[in-house]
Amino acid sequence: MGMYILKRLAISIPVLFLISVGAFVLVHLTPGDPADMYITPDMTQAQVEITRAALGLDKPLVVQYVDWIGNFLSGNMGFSFGNRQPVLEIIGQRLSPTLILMSISLIVAYVSAIPLGIIAALRKNSWVDRAIIGWTFFNVSFPPFFLGLALIYLFAVQIDIFPTGGMTVLGAENDMGDRMMHLVLPVIVMASQFSANMIRYVRASVLDVLSQNYIRTALAKGLDQKQILSAHVFRNSLIPIVTVIGTDLPKVIGGAVITEQIFQWPGIGSLTVAAINSRDYPILMAIVILSAVAVLAANLLVDIMYAVIDPRIKYSK
Repeated sequence: MGMYILKRLAISIPVLFLISVGAFVLVHLTPGDPADMYITPDMTQAQVEITRAALGLDKPLVVQYVDWIGNFLSGNMGFSFGNRQPVLEIIGQRLSPTLILMSISLIVAYVSAIPLGIIAALRKNSWVDRAIIGWTFFNVSFPPFFLGLALIYLFAVQIDIFPTGGMTVLGAENDMGDRMMHLVLPVIVMASQFSANMIRYVRASVLDVLSQNYIRTALAKGLDQKQILSAHVFRNSLIPIVTVIGTDLPKVIGGAVITEQIFQWPGIGSLTVAAINSRDYPILMAIVILSAVAVLAANLLVDIMYAVIDPRIKYSK
């Protein structure tokens, strides 16, 4: 296992390199110029060129990438074009709110989805099963931005229970109760999206295990249903469930863009939109690399979990 992990880490290096090259080219091919933020109508062409040179935009694209990769390897992600703050400092400030929002959303989604998926499988074709599946299709087909706006209108504007957005009220930054009130609506939006997919995968996985011969044998031996569920069904259903979790983990970085915009949540998602609008290349590159690392790490973690869950899975040296 140790050798396999080292190999996967070694493969990740060229993958990250190719991702950085593609992202760098695509980012710089987008219409617009970051220097436009500093240009005023009374500036001369010479002043415009000085501004572009100060941002390093006057160099050929290859030279700009070499400079960027050199700084990246030395632990320097550069400075934001917008406020000239270090990129790592900005990412660090925005990463924590996103992690809080996404981790709570994932926990709420999985704690509710896994039992519902098992119940739907055990009550196949019953009204309970149809109700759960209908609810999942409703969540999948309901756009998150529409759900977020509907929740704001109902619970923040009409009933006035929860705040319309933000992370805290000014002056109450350390108030845990206020923080939780701000979390309720965005967590509902995020958790509904994650739970819908998880319920369907859990249901399908449990139904597949229930149709296996060893389950019939266990039933024929007179084993209790709870014993069969805990000893056979749930454990053998974990592979697809872990796969779904692995695909959800990378969304911690980029999957909350819509939700964070709707609720003015100061995380990576809203930072991404702001960086795109202002053509802030250093911020965009940092977010792309961070997302790529999250995807690669999630895939590696899923492979490791496969071997932990199912002893039959062995990774060769």
